[in-house]
Amino acid sequence: MITRLDSNKVELVLENKLDREKQSEMNLLLTALDGGSPQMSGTVVIHVTVLDANDNAPVFSKAVYKASLPENSPPDTIVINVRATDADEGVNGDVTYDFGHVSGNIISVFSISPVTGEIKVTGVTDFEEKASYEMRNLIVAVKDNGQPPLSATCSMYLLISDNLAEVPELKDISYDDKNSKLTSYLIIALVSVSTFFLTFIIIVLGVRFCRRRKPRLLFDGAVAIPGAYLPPNYADVDGTGTLRSTYNYDAYLTTGSRTSDFKFVSSYNDNTLPADQTLRKSSSDFADPFEDLDATVEVRVPLPSNCHQ
Repeated sequence: MITRLDSNKVELVLENKLDREKQSEMNLLLTALDGGSPQMSGTVVIHVTVLDANDNAPVFSKAVYKASLPENSPPDTIVINVRATDADEGVNGDVTYDFGHVSGNIISVFSISPVTGEIKVTGVTDFEEKASYEMRNLIVAVKDNGQPPLSATCSMYLLISDNLAEVPELKDISYDDKNSKLTSYLIIALVSVSTFFLTFIIIVLGVRFCRRRKPRLLFDGAVAIPGAYLPPNYADVDGTGTLRSTYNYDAYLTTGSRTSDFKFVSSYNDNTLPADQTLRKSSSDFADPFEDLDATVEVRVPLPSNCHQ
């Protein structure tokens, strides 16, 4: 708590939330000082009682109750006692027991005390026509008397048989709620695995489709002409000379190139090639399927040492 001074008045203000279940009472020592000399003071003890609020729901001592009952048990036979507690006090802590959402035949055979939670037999428990034993699932509800009332539920599994020694133990019988939870877990796991598998297949198909649509390039860049194939030097030609058509013009392509990828020329009778220059063949001379490729084929012509002007 914190204090607020207003003239000669003092106010105590809550700084944090109070919890009666943790601390129901507290004592505060308040001291007042005057401004005189010598200074005088006075003290007072403030006793604070925390009132209860209906902020706690009832809690059963067990989440699941198990009981067995012989067939043809007489009325007023006690089946089991269920118990629930509420941390609140007064009417907020008073609880009332009742059956939850159960069928009408359950209510006609069994009853529950609203005050003590005692379940008794009130009807006929003869189920021999159906089976040697029968498992009944009873839903027990409890609520307090606070405003608004808070409630809770629990399950009670009741085994009815004409010979209890021959029926399986209650712990060996699988119940519907456990089976439903297991089924939910299996469905979630199956959906997760299926989603992961479908995502993987879509990614693989997408990668393969993109690779098929990628165009095949004739060249991986400029054509590299092996330097070891060329002569160490070219013929010395003074001025401008003419290459005869009898000479061979060698062109170098990348490995795997097809004859349809390049147009070969038998000779250059109508053209002259200046010495020490390079003949370039642009991408427009290639076949039509590769018109978008920006590649240049470089043809270098070595001159024999006995070439004359």
